Amino acid sequence: MPVRTAHATVSGADEVARLMREALAPIEPVVVLYFAGGDRDPRALAEAMQRAFPGALVVGCTTAGEREGAAWRKGSVVAMGLGAEVVRDAAVAVIEDVGGRDVKDALAPLEAHFGRPLASLDPSQHVGLLLVDGLSMAEERLMDRLGDLTDIPILGGSAGDDLAFTATWVAKDGMAFTNAAVLLLLEPAVPFRALKTQSFRPLDRTLRVTACDEAGRVVHAFDGKPAASRYAEVLGIPTDELTGHFQRHPLGLMVGDEPFVRSPQQLRGESVVFYCNVPEGTVLTVLEATDIVEDTRSALARARDELGGASALIDFDCVLRTKEIESRGLLEPYGALFAGIPTVGFSTYGEQFVGHVNQTATMLLFG
Repeated sequence: MPVRTAHATVSGADEVARLMREALAPIEPVVVLYFAGGDRDPRALAEAMQRAFPGALVVGCTTAGEREGAAWRKGSVVAMGLGAEVVRDAAVAVIEDVGGRDVKDALAPLEAHFGRPLASLDPSQHVGLLLVDGLSMAEERLMDRLGDLTDIPILGGSAGDDLAFTATWVAKDGMAFTNAAVLLLLEPAVPFRALKTQSFRPLDRTLRVTACDEAGRVVHAFDGKPAASRYAEVLGIPTDELTGHFQRHPLGLMVGDEPFVRSPQQLRGESVVFYCNVPEGTVLTVLEATDIVEDTRSALARARDELGGASALIDFDCVLRTKEIESRGLLEPYGALFAGIPTVGFSTYGEQFVGHVNQTATMLLFG
């Protein structure tokens, strides 16, 4: 079997790596992905995982929850091994000081490995997986710059730390980094699809950002009025009830008929703090939650039909979606969507797909 997954709940880094090595032993992986919750030392775990798989590219990050197959876990480590039947070639680069370093220089190892500029890579034959420090607030700038450098699809997730919001980590080649991102560039040996699903429909109500702190992800005014009051006004609710509607009624940047979700995080006086950047002049549409299980089922079914089946799935699922699924008692029906597909994933602090989004699942499905 060219793909295997595993999980471990033990604490010690060496013991986690040993269990992963045993579970993935039937294949000799080209790439090992791991996602780790709990209070494990991220540096020790990165070193141990690389020692356990010396012939593979080993890439991982910290999480706010982990998925293996249909099972949702917390405080565990999950891993996937991808063999040569699924991944023909792969390379990885780390972008340190993700908010300030020039991205192009950091990606030179990828261009050296593939022997040509990223701009010349065929987007039908290559795909990127991007793991980012989830507290860096640098995802938008990074995705914009990557979009300038290449046309290949890039998706991924922002690392978590079990909602402590203290420090998040990404890892490659036995090293762990904070304030950094890791880009894993794959040339799959099978057809693949990068997909995005969010469970919202647009309402016929919009808000224009007229004053903000873009770098701080804070909106001070919509339509020339205090942001919180105007947001509540278009929802038809008192301002003191607004935070209770954030999850069901986030805002979306519409691209055609497709929303790219911008989720509010909290109020700061009359200002609204978001989980991603919302520049001045942006017109946002009020969204309304729909059926998260059915919407995800439909997106997966379409992709599987296009590929004629599925051999592996990597899932980046927003922590806000996870909280909704848990609060509504949907863990079992949502998990059942992944039954029969070797799957790993994690609950993120934001998702990458074209740009940076929230309350979304971005997935890489291998045919």
